[in-house]
Amino acid sequence: MAMQPISLTSGMRANLVSLQNTNSLLEITQKRLASGKRVNSALDDPVAYFTAVAHEQRAGDLAARKDEMAESIQMVKAADTGIEGIRNLIAAAKSLATSALSAETSADVQTLSSQYHEVLKQIDKLAGDSGYKGVNFLNGDSVTHEIKFDEVGDSKLTITGFDATSEGKTLSLMTFAAGNWWSETGTGTAAAAPSINAAITQLDSATRALRTESSKMSNNLGIITARQEFTQGMINVLKDGAASLTNADMNEEGANMLMLQTRQALGTTSLSLASQAAQSVLRLF
Repeated sequence: MAMQPISLTSGMRANLVSLQNTNSLLEITQKRLASGKRVNSALDDPVAYFTAVAHEQRAGDLAARKDEMAESIQMVKAADTGIEGIRNLIAAAKSLATSALSAETSADVQTLSSQYHEVLKQIDKLAGDSGYKGVNFLNGDSVTHEIKFDEVGDSKLTITGFDATSEGKTLSLMTFAAGNWWSETGTGTAAAAPSINAAITQLDSATRALRTESSKMSNNLGIITARQEFTQGMINVLKDGAASLTNADMNEEGANMLMLQTRQALGTTSLSLASQAAQSVLRLF
């Protein structure tokens, strides 16, 4: 047997509809206060929601690029640290060569020559140890590293390494077998002077070459750092843009909550008053 609909008075029905609307608005306000957002899904505001999602996705992509830039900065710093170490070793080699010019005996020259040769070997080892995360910019001009700045990879910078070994074309230092090469043209320190002076000249040239390469690295580091700061700024702009589209005004929502709670209480009271006419029939029995 079908259930017959319950007849309500017009006053009760109007109050009931108003109370239902108030409860619906109250649920929406509570959700906004809980999440902090006025747009929680595409149902709330499709345009604002999908625009905000696009902003957040781009911010996420740029954040990943920013992390890549941070690693690239460390690669450049590793190379710069290696360059500084090699410059110190070159200074040490020059000190040995200068000491050889004033050596008193051929034996002293040979000893300094052997030490000089060891320093050159250490330059090669230091250059080989200056890598970071598998990238070593001191390991030859065939070493390249590409840094992408934007989310699609159209904006980028390519850093090329150089050969920082003692025999490489950048330093071009004289290397000989360990021994008395500074005195092989004759006996005594005077005979070794031309070779020693030539070595000093090449050490000075190597120092200038390292300064040039260090300047290049510093310039690349400056570019990456500037782009990193710019990227962080763009991430903040995108997140702020997404927030302005979806975030709720907590002061406004708090005021709405108080107003709706008051309306709910008044609606309940009004519904109770509207039902009194029907309840008065009970008094007849």
